Amino acid sequence: MIRSKTSVHRKFSVKPGVLFAMALPALLALAPVSAKTLVFCSEGSPENFAPSVNTTGTSFDANDQIYDTIVKFERGGTKVVPGLAERWTISKDGKEYTFHLRKGVKWHANKNFKPSRDFNADDFIFSIERQWKQADPYFKVTSSNHSYFNDMGMDKLLQSVDRVDDYTVKVTLTQAEAPFLSNLAMQYAGIQSKEYAIAMLKAGTPEKIDQEPLGTGAFMLVQYQKDALIRYKAFPQYWAGKAKIDDLIFAITPDASVRWAKLQKGECHVMPYPNPADLPAIRKDSHVVVLEQPGLNVGYLAYNTTRKPFDDVRVRKAVNMAINKQAIVDAVYLGTGVAAKNPIPPTQWSYNNAVKDDPFDPAAAKKLLADAGLANGFTTDLWAMPVQRPYNPNAKRIAELMQADLAKIGVKAEIKSFEWGEYRKRMQAGEHQMGMLGWTGDNGDPDNFLNTLLGCSSAKTNGSNVAKFCYKPFEDLISKAKTESNQAERSKLYEKAQLIFKEQAPWFTIAHAVQLKPVRKEVIDFKLSPFGRHSFYGVDIKE
Repeated sequence: MIRSKTSVHRKFSVKPGVLFAMALPALLALAPVSAKTLVFCSEGSPENFAPSVNTTGTSFDANDQIYDTIVKFERGGTKVVPGLAERWTISKDGKEYTFHLRKGVKWHANKNFKPSRDFNADDFIFSIERQWKQADPYFKVTSSNHSYFNDMGMDKLLQSVDRVDDYTVKVTLTQAEAPFLSNLAMQYAGIQSKEYAIAMLKAGTPEKIDQEPLGTGAFMLVQYQKDALIRYKAFPQYWAGKAKIDDLIFAITPDASVRWAKLQKGECHVMPYPNPADLPAIRKDSHVVVLEQPGLNVGYLAYNTTRKPFDDVRVRKAVNMAINKQAIVDAVYLGTGVAAKNPIPPTQWSYNNAVKDDPFDPAAAKKLLADAGLANGFTTDLWAMPVQRPYNPNAKRIAELMQADLAKIGVKAEIKSFEWGEYRKRMQAGEHQMGMLGWTGDNGDPDNFLNTLLGCSSAKTNGSNVAKFCYKPFEDLISKAKTESNQAERSKLYEKAQLIFKEQAPWFTIAHAVQLKPVRKEVIDFKLSPFGRHSFYGVDIKE
């Protein structure tokens, strides 16, 4: 195992693609003492290694190590800085972006493929077109549901993506788009190799580019065993300089208390999403520091506004008033969250503090149900995530508390759940009546919440708008805000949109969670991401 204050950062002898047959601590014990190894106790398995179709933080973390984006966010912040593009220019009308790409950027290699060239414009264009153009042979590989790309309206926003030369790409938009650069820094826009894609297509195995990925990122994927671990190795030719650690391991550990036990023993160095009940003990451990900051997130219960009885705003409002929100926050978050009234967190610019939350008022809730013709209540489902998330530490417990509150106004709620991947897929398809989900912001822009989660584009596809909420007065405001370059004016539009959100009640907003990250003290310079991501480039570990 990895012990603090001893030189046990070990190198593995397992070959790429070979599954581990022994437990992680046993492998570490057998490895020679030489390289620096950092172990991250991740909370689950990634959906895949296809950046264009991933939708969860779990997958983003796994992919972030492998792929670069054209622009990126500075470490620990929301500022957009150069990535694979070293510079760019924007036309006066805000519709044309010309990206000047880095030269000499190397690709990873694996047993399937050895690249013959460096990263260039073709790779940037391929990574966009496989999500944008249905005729592209890779459009349906892994999945045709490019939900991030579509939820943000990129399919309609892009007019053309033109190759000027090997290292210059001009992107023309149909209209000015204020968050465009921030959107390109998100993980769905990770750059994949067109040369690798062509080779795998010819070999009849196109899916390999998403299963055995090659990127230009700081770490190469060595091996993945679902529900067990992911092993990476630092890429020696990384364009920004080799990572400070040599080996990176994601030890997949779904149970928060088990993650904490491993951190205590030194079997991992960093753990996400601690159980709130474990925090007092974690804070007392002399070998651990708890990093924390306000979370850019929201947990919510979405009403499927296209299904009865939730197509009636009176029913949605009644349920909002029947649930004791503060009791849920007190019982489940245990001081690690604050009650939410808006769909964006208080740390997000444009947050409207003037919005009044629906009061906890069961008597008023019963009256609203009667007004809606449901004086005797109704029966509904209530979906709860099977896993802990950054915005919701225990969805099953919250569902039980909601169920008890709703019974008091005559609403019988049946709690349902599915495997995490299946759960998201079914909610995006709109199979639920009521279902819990949440969101951690991806780019520091209100559009990432209000448009991606509540806009018409993502309601009409199997996208992230699981309330299937499409309301013209709201849509008009958020659409106008996207094209407005002045942030103060954009803020006013978003503030009005939050008022409409509260009036229409497509969600019961639950809480905004504090981001908490227990880290062993031998870890050097791990930075919290405002987006809740876990990136290990720039991180070191004491010898």
